Amino acid sequence: MNRSLKLLLAAVPFALLAACGGGNDNADDRLDLADPKIRLVHAIPLAPEVTLYRQDQTVAPELSGLAYKDASPYVEIGTDTFRWDVKTTSAPALTVGSVTFDAGRGNKYTLLAVPGSGSLTDVVMIDDPYNKGIVSDNARVRLFNASFNAAALDVYLSAPGADLATQPPTFAAVNYKVAVPESGQDSRELEGGNYQLRLTTAGTKDVIFSANVNLAKNADWLLATVPASVSPNDVKVLVVQADDGEPAIELSDAP
Repeated sequence: MNRSLKLLLAAVPFALLAACGGGNDNADDRLDLADPKIRLVHAIPLAPEVTLYRQDQTVAPELSGLAYKDASPYVEIGTDTFRWDVKTTSAPALTVGSVTFDAGRGNKYTLLAVPGSGSLTDVVMIDDPYNKGIVSDNARVRLFNASFNAAALDVYLSAPGADLATQPPTFAAVNYKVAVPESGQDSRELEGGNYQLRLTTAGTKDVIFSANVNLAKNADWLLATVPASVSPNDVKVLVVQADDGEPAIELSDAP
């Protein structure tokens, strides 16, 4: 096959993506051609600002000095194994948590600084293979339970006002410090539109949180529950939207 034909065939998926309204911003991710990327989410209420380190070196300005609710854009990293530390910007700096992993091409990695019981903190890594279809305009959603005061949650994204008695959970039995879909699996794809987000204690229809949300086509959301207080099941939800460079949106309970 001559070089010109090879280049033409390689360009076809990008043309299809643009024609379907998806844009080319993540076409290389969908085709597993992109360098791996990493982002940092600060989900510890009342905690000081934090910075991400790779092998004891700061990584990028976007990953430095994040306050609670801040979510960095994705930053490209190399395909290798590194140790990543999240530390406070206070003096002296305190380590929130550390992870070590081998970054793969086309994958996106989220590091979440999350609260623990008492004064404990942790860092959790979510590996997103990003195997989204090249012409899909569905939104992608993942749920992470960062609420130490809510041991397990069922999560519903349904039509506003839908009867939960007839609805299966969108994400079932999400335990503390666990993501669903789990790390290493793709996010759940949903059609864009208006939804009612409701959280219940796992295995029941007892709603502990409710809010209406608009899920745009091609949106890429990480929903993170965090404690609203130390009372059992008193939670709120952060909406982390990929690559918009804005702080996470904090949803309030609106029964």
